[in-house]
Amino acid sequence: MESKTTIIALVGKGGVGKTSLSAVTVRLLAEAYPDKKILAIDADPAVGLSTALGVDVTSTVDDIRKSFVQVAESGNSSAAIELLGEAKYQMLDALVEMNNVSFLAIGRPESAGCYCKVNAYLKEIISMIADNFDFVVIDGEAGIEQVNRRVMEKVTHLILVSDASRKGLQVIQTIHKVAKELVMFDRTGVIVNRMPDMSLTDSLDTGGLELLACIPDDREMSLSDMKGESVYSLPDDAEVIRGTRQALKKLDIIG
Repeated sequence: MESKTTIIALVGKGGVGKTSLSAVTVRLLAEAYPDKKILAIDADPAVGLSTALGVDVTSTVDDIRKSFVQVAESGNSSAAIELLGEAKYQMLDALVEMNNVSFLAIGRPESAGCYCKVNAYLKEIISMIADNFDFVVIDGEAGIEQVNRRVMEKVTHLILVSDASRKGLQVIQTIHKVAKELVMFDRTGVIVNRMPDMSLTDSLDTGGLELLACIPDDREMSLSDMKGESVYSLPDDAEVIRGTRQALKKLDIIG
């Protein structure tokens, strides 16, 4: 997908703070480019990005898919075709808008009988919608396969998120290897989040991948999470804000 759109996907193993970093990325882009259009896509079934951004989700892409599948399984093929034709408008209705940020939740992974043609069509619509935005930020599930299968095959920036554990760092190296086969990307790098001790930075093994930022355990972020507050309530000098800003600067996403 040749596009002027900057598409940033954040991936890594579960529990490393991907969603918080995705939300902070959206906040920093909105602040740096108030005149640009930003699309936040929650591709994680937990739909935590909506809470982190302070938006209410009423409909997901999976809801649209389910409505099609139910009509198709009832045997009413003409109604199913008509419904699929309306999928683009349903998807636009599912967007939640907040200033210059729009939000789209993908929803749960497909169940058995996944209607591959429907999924491919919905993915095509997501790509078409994404073309209307200057920036797209994807909060990915634990691996990269689902970003490719359910959202899009090309991103411009792949941000691999890990904690300081050996396992977390091995997972992002594996994801990177798989991503090279499954997803086209221009730039990549690693954010190590929740560092227990910043003096250990030099001993991190990223497998040769560029280290974009190390973010220490951020008490303010943890408290914000516990209270269910959005990232917009965080002070500008919070560690997670500073670290994410540093990573985005290294990737030439913000100046």
